Amino acid sequence: MENLPLPDVLLSDETRRVRAKDRLYVICQTGGWMFFLGLQIFIILAFPSKERVDAGEAVYSCGIVAFVITLGWLITHYTRLMVQSWGWKSLGWRALVPRILAVSAVQSLVWSVLGYGYPYLVVGLPWTGHVPLWVAISFSVVNGVVMLAGWWCVYFFYHLFDRYNRLQIEQLRLATHVKEAELRALKSQVNPHFIFNSLNSLRALIDEDPGRARQAVTQLANLLRYSLQSGQLETVPFEEELRVVNDYLALEQVRHEERLRLRLDVAPETLQLPIPPMLLQTLVENAVKYGISMRPEGGEIAILARRESGALRLQVTNPGALAAGVPSLAPGQSSTGLGLANAASRLRLLFGDRASLQLRPDKPGYVVAEAIIPLTASAT
Repeated sequence: MENLPLPDVLLSDETRRVRAKDRLYVICQTGGWMFFLGLQIFIILAFPSKERVDAGEAVYSCGIVAFVITLGWLITHYTRLMVQSWGWKSLGWRALVPRILAVSAVQSLVWSVLGYGYPYLVVGLPWTGHVPLWVAISFSVVNGVVMLAGWWCVYFFYHLFDRYNRLQIEQLRLATHVKEAELRALKSQVNPHFIFNSLNSLRALIDEDPGRARQAVTQLANLLRYSLQSGQLETVPFEEELRVVNDYLALEQVRHEERLRLRLDVAPETLQLPIPPMLLQTLVENAVKYGISMRPEGGEIAILARRESGALRLQVTNPGALAAGVPSLAPGQSSTGLGLANAASRLRLLFGDRASLQLRPDKPGYVVAEAIIPLTASAT
């Protein structure tokens, strides 16, 4: 099953679902009529009338009841096939109610006429009822309409409920496909953005120090490999992301040298917690671009990670100031760059309103990007 293409998997699931529904119908249809037959036979045997004074009369009555029940089973079964071909299962209740009453009346009339007419009018068995035969047939038609209409209501209620469930599943499936498509689009934007900045760092080193440039090429290859492989994942361990950030900062220090300083404040229990891939790298890249590159004296980038209240709190602090009117990167607000905007969108898609990404002032002369990442059930 796992090796089938997606269309084949869906087709196989649909086939199993239809077979399960058919089995349920057979069980309910046969079981319901068998119960009705058993109830009628019990009444005949437990409460004999004056006309059924011996065992032979009881067996005779039970035989007629069995014939009538079998006839009802056949009528309802083949009517169901007709209803399926008419497409009634796709209708709503307003359209179904008059149809249910009409088909129940026709079924009951045919059932009563054949059930009474064949044994008593065609075969010529003696009628021993207290009322005339036509009166008995009339009462049978009315009772049959009530019973069959109830059966049709149960039948169509099940199919309406099943149709509603399948609609909900299709909506969830569509929402999942949309979410995956948005994530793929965002990741396709992150990767070229990351590669461009990494190549800038490497270009500055090639002429100055070829030996160190070869080492930087290896680091860049590791970064690109991680970027491509992590693009297939929704989350990665924080430790892996931190390792990539160290490689990235090593490349950036080629250009900035002593102007770029790093301070880590990472709690050990956060290392295995899941985060979206390239999230920390995006925050650090933004800090280097807007906090270090634009300042002749450079500055310090601080990375803080804590586990608090069922979530991972991740902060990246850098020197700088926010532009006016850009207080944060919460959903619905503007951003200062493509990388952070994509990071905020990815968090929203993965975790909904439980996650947040804010860009706000910290102590004087510093800006902090803070991401709150809810922990999944497997990570708590």
